[in-house]
Amino acid sequence: MSLTAGIVGLPNVGKSTLFNAITKNNILIANYPFATIEPNVGTVMVPDNRLDVLNKMYDPKKLIKTTFEFTDIAGLVKGASKGEGLGNKFLSHIREVDAICEVVRCFNDPNVIHVEGNADPIRDIEIINIELTLADLEVIQNRISKIEKKAQTTKDKEALKELTLLNTINDALTNDIPVRRLKFTPEEEKMIKSFNLLTSKPIIYIANIKESDIGLENEYTKLVRDYALKDNADVIEMCAKIESEISSLDDEERTLFLNELGIKESGLDSLIKSTYSLLGLRTFFTVGTDEVRAWTFKKGMKAPECAGIIHTDFQKGFIKAEVMSYDDLIECGSETKVKESGKMRLEGKEYEMQDGDICHFRFNKWKNMI
Repeated sequence: MSLTAGIVGLPNVGKSTLFNAITKNNILIANYPFATIEPNVGTVMVPDNRLDVLNKMYDPKKLIKTTFEFTDIAGLVKGASKGEGLGNKFLSHIREVDAICEVVRCFNDPNVIHVEGNADPIRDIEIINIELTLADLEVIQNRISKIEKKAQTTKDKEALKELTLLNTINDALTNDIPVRRLKFTPEEEKMIKSFNLLTSKPIIYIANIKESDIGLENEYTKLVRDYALKDNADVIEMCAKIESEISSLDDEERTLFLNELGIKESGLDSLIKSTYSLLGLRTFFTVGTDEVRAWTFKKGMKAPECAGIIHTDFQKGFIKAEVMSYDDLIECGSETKVKESGKMRLEGKEYEMQDGDICHFRFNKWKNMI
């Protein structure tokens, strides 16, 4: 399940500090623009309290969390779509991710250089979004010029459909409306996917605040929240510097530190969970005394596909999935009682997997030998 979220923003707004904290990596952090040139990729474990509960219930020899990837992308500047500040290279890196986590600096500090001179979160967001829009406009207009003649001369139905869609997108982008805000049919969605547009990617805004603003209403973050409503996007508020410190602590120290700050959940955990959901990712579990494990699947996948995530033989020889929900297990207290209550189900090939399903897959191992 190779899906990744890209951490983007202006130079020197805390992207690499955040990336280091979230992935426990140690990439260069510097108080100057373009400390990052090539994208850095890191794998993060998805925090899930359900897994901790299952671990206590089954006391397995191994406990395995599910993961996905974050990519730290170099800072964009004005004119990136025209190549400023290695902009074309950096934009191409954003095209390779599936969702965007845009870091916005929401504090003033004369000791931390800001590429625009001062903190202004809405200006900074719009600099990034304009560059993404301009890059998409170039893609769309190039495509229009290629297909327009074919559509008009041959009256090819597919070409005419595509041209209509391209013109709709072109009009929206010209009016600074990102593609993610538009409504499309399933057929149009497939076509748009092939264009790999930057503004079609789902987005989360990360408001990077200073330590003294933790737990307080920051005037800058309020502006970001209001702006994010246009995209129906989440805003995660955090202090990247403090999150970096928290990430180096063990579980007990971490809990104590968060309690001292008056925080129930770290900003990093909130970001990971929100991004996981934004990517359309969900979790199912396999349980037993040998291993309790969380597995990632894409929303809408059916039981055989999810079986194939564990092993391709499970998908090829799929017979049935024995399924109970996590909530039913907790309510009943044990697998035995789930079965006694009639809440253990046998599901077939058309069953659409749900977040929190606990599964045992039945398959014909001989089928793959024929």
